[in-house]
Amino acid sequence: MSFIEGLIFVQTPGSVLIWTVLLLLVLYLLSSRQGFREHKKEPPGPRGLPLLGNLLQLDLNRPHNTLSELYKKYGSVFTVYFGAEKVVVLAGYKTVKEALVNHADEFGGRYIACVFEDINQQHGILFSNGDNWKEMRRFALSNLRDFGMGKKTAEEKILEECHYLIEVFEKHKGQPFDTTRPMNYAASNIISSIVYGSRFEYSDPQFKGMVDRTNENVRIIGTAPIQLYNIFPWMGKWIKTLTLLMKNVEIQVNNFTDLINQLKTSLNPEMSRCLIDTFLIRKQNDEDSCVTDSLYHEGNLIKVVSNLFAAGTDTTGTTLRWGLLFMAKYPQIQAQVQEELRRETGSRQVRVEDRKKLPYTDAVIHETQRLASILPVALPHVTTQDVTLQGFFIRKGTTVYPLLISVLHDESEWETPSTFNPAHFLDKHGKFVKRDAFMPFSAGRRACLGEGLARMELFLFFTSLLQRFRFTPPPGVTEEELDLTPAVGFTLSPSPHQLCAVSHV
Repeated sequence: MSFIEGLIFVQTPGSVLIWTVLLLLVLYLLSSRQGFREHKKEPPGPRGLPLLGNLLQLDLNRPHNTLSELYKKYGSVFTVYFGAEKVVVLAGYKTVKEALVNHADEFGGRYIACVFEDINQQHGILFSNGDNWKEMRRFALSNLRDFGMGKKTAEEKILEECHYLIEVFEKHKGQPFDTTRPMNYAASNIISSIVYGSRFEYSDPQFKGMVDRTNENVRIIGTAPIQLYNIFPWMGKWIKTLTLLMKNVEIQVNNFTDLINQLKTSLNPEMSRCLIDTFLIRKQNDEDSCVTDSLYHEGNLIKVVSNLFAAGTDTTGTTLRWGLLFMAKYPQIQAQVQEELRRETGSRQVRVEDRKKLPYTDAVIHETQRLASILPVALPHVTTQDVTLQGFFIRKGTTVYPLLISVLHDESEWETPSTFNPAHFLDKHGKFVKRDAFMPFSAGRRACLGEGLARMELFLFFTSLLQRFRFTPPPGVTEEELDLTPAVGFTLSPSPHQLCAVSHV
């Protein structure tokens, strides 16, 4: 009797199960060894635990800090596990640029975490893929341009808003106040004027609610409980902040729907007043033409509006708050900005065309964006096909985190990466110089589509305020005591603080 025949002869139900398990184990080991031979240069990373992955090593409130430390240990392309989810992290300017720009198609997908799936249902721009993303991004970009981005019309809207913002600052008469709401309201009104065709009064309760909920949601999404929900969705029913988040989203949707319905009542197919009008006209045309698979439907309209409103409110408002905080923290830099403004523009209103005359001021704005790094990790990508990056194999469908803070603080690109230093953007003659590693808006196919508008807003709001006010810490607080530690949130905003806006006109 052969060995195999002997095994068959002594089989019992229990032994069949044992041998089945052993056979599966052998097959697994063989396939693992084969996979290792074929793809032995997959990105390295810390060893993880079953189910938990590297969670015990990660600061879920500030994951960019942990990822930055792992970058130093494992190099610019490494693997980390958020629970069972494999994530490849890209760090440093050269690596991020190579992936997002040189391999734009391969890294051009969007990974959609559970919380963003709940909020967006793969509609809109930021958290969708395929034809929906392509069409909604094309539509939004086209309309941002049509309604002013990069044009005089947008400049006039921003300058008008500067007037209202200055009025708010003047009401405090040099006394300490929190800049958060007025800065966010001003920034939000610019995108609102494009999306809705008009601005809102800062006292409008509906507008205040929309802006405040947007900023609360951005904060909540960046907290550890929501990160845990993304990893373990079954925990959702025990996470109170998730309930608050989704309630906020529901209220926002109702508000956006009300505003859209108001525009519908006076819609003129022959004359589009704003982005919503253009969408509604296209939607009606598709319905009249019996287009059965049209992407111009209510779900996409609500989420396009929501995406633009959130992005146009939080990032610009937060960057401006950092700019004013840095000016109070570094009064000698503030004095140089104001001296340049007096010399080049006097008391007249600064215009976009003045940017070339104001290299130091422009450098200060860029340095604010660089050091603050308000989006430390770009919205997660996913690979659309197998790709090899810097010798490492990355499979199709892999989640990818571009670590933008590692680009903006790259020691090989910036002379003093951890210091507020406007000289990063100036040559030896004091002229402004562009830096390739300046990537606050990300890069490639998923780069911020409102970059042109944001840059115009930052320049005009910042210069208008610095022309009018000197920013100082509250009485009894020294410049050294101003805290630059970011608050916890999806974007990095300043910790709660107050400043004095002292008029010097």
